[in-house]
Order: sequence, then C-alpha cells, then structure tokens
Amino acid sequence: MKCKNSLVSRAVCLFATGAFLSLVLNMLQIQHHLPSFKHKLVLKLLYSSWWVPTICGIGSAIVGLLYPCFDSKLGEQLLESPEWSKVMRCITLFVGINHATTKINFSSNLELSISLAVLSIGLWWVFDRTRSGFGMGIGIAILATLMIQMLVQHEFCKFTEREFLYIRSWLPSIVFSGGVTIGNIGRKLALIEEENGSKKHQE
Repeated sequence: MKCKNSLVSRAVCLFATGAFLSLVLNMLQIQHHLPSFKHKLVLKLLYSSWWVPTICGIGSAIVGLLYPCFDSKLGEQLLESPEWSKVMRCITLFVGINHATTKINFSSNLELSISLAVLSIGLWWVFDRTRSGFGMGIGIAILATLMIQMLVQHEFCKFTEREFLYIRSWLPSIVFSGGVTIGNIGRKLALIEEENGSKKHQE
C-alpha cells in the first residue's frame, strides 16, 4: 500500500509539473508567433488549448515514472546524483531554450529545427548522458510529432499551413529536451522515495 501511495504521489507531482510547464511554454509561443491570440490571452488559452496541459501532464507522469525503471533495467549509471540544484538548472535551461527561440528571428524553419536539435542534444549531454534518456527522448519526440499530425488531419485542432510548419519544426526537439527535463525530475523523486524507504528500514 505504501509503495502504491508513493507511486501515486510521484505521478501527481509529475503531472502537475508537466501541465504547468506546458502552459508556460505555450504562452511564450502564442505571445510571439500567434499575435491574433494576444488579446484576452489567458481566456483564449484555456478555451482553445485545454487539451495541451492535460496531455502534457499525463505524458510527464508516464515519462517521469518510466525513466528510473529504464535506468534500472539497463543498468545505467548517472554521472552524478540528480540533486535538486541540478534539476532546477535543467528546468531553467529548458525554459530558456524555448524563450530564446521565441526572441530570435530565424531565417527559415529548417534553421530553427537545426538550432533546437543542437541545443536539445546539448541539454541531454549536460544533464543526462544515458542511453535510456536519449532513447526515451527520441521515442516521445516521434510519438508527439505523429500525434499532432493526427490531430491536425482529423481537424481536432486547426492551424494555417504556415503555423503547422512552424510547430512541426520545433516540436520534436522541444519534446526531446522536455523528456530529459521531466526524466531528471522523475529520477530525483524516485531517489527521495528510495532514501526514505532505506531510513525507515534502518529504524
């Protein structure tokens, strides 16, 4: 029962984190690239994109719980313990990458894609460097890209061709780096749970 409760607590924390980050990043993207949404931004965001934080929250919970499991299965050894300071630096860099891309005017979507890919791999190299982290990041990036493609095809969400090409150019890299970020949070929460369990066992 205790194990189940701790698992639920981790899932709730990861869901809340993923949903919050998605709202922050979505707001940055809308403010800069979709000026028609600037007026009454919060109301329009909640009305038109309610599914974004929901999906991101669920995805974050799944990814954050799976990362420690894959680490264990693959026998991954992290370069250093995922301390909260490291986790916060990773979150800050992740948000910073997103914010920078909204401020820089790229000459083409291809230039944006390449720049984000380099930055995302750099984030993985600095804060992860594991096979499980890289594989999970690639996997969820592919799934996210396919999902948004299906949503557009079935007209669940509507974009102009220009907006869709822009979204498709940054989505894979942002999801990849987001997976690395959430994975570090999931690892830290799992480590805290493990340490608490060891202390109780010793007592």
